[in-house]
Amino acid sequence: MTQIIKINENDIKNQDIEKLKKCAESLKKGNLVIFPTETVYGIGASALDEKAAKKIFIAKGRPNDNPLIVHVSSIQMINDICYDINNIEQKIIDTFFPGPITLILKRKNIIPDYVTASLDTVGIRMPENKIAQKLIELANIPVAAPSANISGKPSGTLIDDIIDEFDTKVDYIIDGGISKIGVESTVVKVIDNVVNILRPGKISPEDFEKAGFLVKLDKNTFKSVETVEKVESPGMKYRHYAPKAKTILVESGNDIQKVKLIKEDLKKYNGKIAVMGFKEHEKYFKDINVEFLNIGSVNDLLEISKNIFTTLRKVDKDNIDICYIEGVEKKGIGIAIMNRLIRASGGNII
Repeated sequence: MTQIIKINENDIKNQDIEKLKKCAESLKKGNLVIFPTETVYGIGASALDEKAAKKIFIAKGRPNDNPLIVHVSSIQMINDICYDINNIEQKIIDTFFPGPITLILKRKNIIPDYVTASLDTVGIRMPENKIAQKLIELANIPVAAPSANISGKPSGTLIDDIIDEFDTKVDYIIDGGISKIGVESTVVKVIDNVVNILRPGKISPEDFEKAGFLVKLDKNTFKSVETVEKVESPGMKYRHYAPKAKTILVESGNDIQKVKLIKEDLKKYNGKIAVMGFKEHEKYFKDINVEFLNIGSVNDLLEISKNIFTTLRKVDKDNIDICYIEGVEKKGIGIAIMNRLIRASGGNII
């Protein structure tokens, strides 16, 4: 039976960690533990234990060619599992770790093939969330942890959204409150001295440029990619983040034009229709029979990033048939938001 433990980051500061010790012991024994990070919740297992890692794939229904990200709590732990770290990779670690970023590095054989989808590289992340840090530190092992959701569905940013999916499938669920960022980490790989962003997140191209790096976005960032071969980052293959409803992303035109496009297009459909839109636009939909789902202010991309997955899950809870989503500007964390929404829509874009 899954045990739920409620804890906050202040408990860690006050050294009230007895609850976490039980979770850490469970990880060391090869069991699964769901834990909070600053991005989304993760479903974790020992990254050194192939049998434990396989449990993640089973619990999520995740294809085994989709590599897992390995979470660490120290620089020493990175050196224990990776080698041949070059100057640029080291600068990324020095600049952005701990934080919402995953760096692809060459792996040592101590990491099983099943964790990396048989790649010779592994994604390494050091979360800044104090609960995640202390859990990994107490377990004293690197922890493989994709997002806590059934594969293909919206990631978990709130325990209430994911508890039913994983009850009895994991030993412990650590409830640390709502995720601060709400979209997964930025995944990067250094190629020919250039930082390649394989999956966008809160740390944006501008952040890398300000820190003195050469940077470029992966060519598939704003495409719906279904048929690619091996990938080095989660989120690059298959349909992701998707509710059951037919989902349509509206990215053309200014804000008022988007509202007009939605109102015109929805005339084609029968059934229960929802609009995931900016709170400033709710007034424009009061005269028609749609459910308006507020994703936040058009002027606050971080608020939208925190709300996007929970709102996508509400689409399913409310048995919506057709869902329109207002797109955001592709800058800063807006790049990550649009990447996720394009995946969620399966390429249905106006």
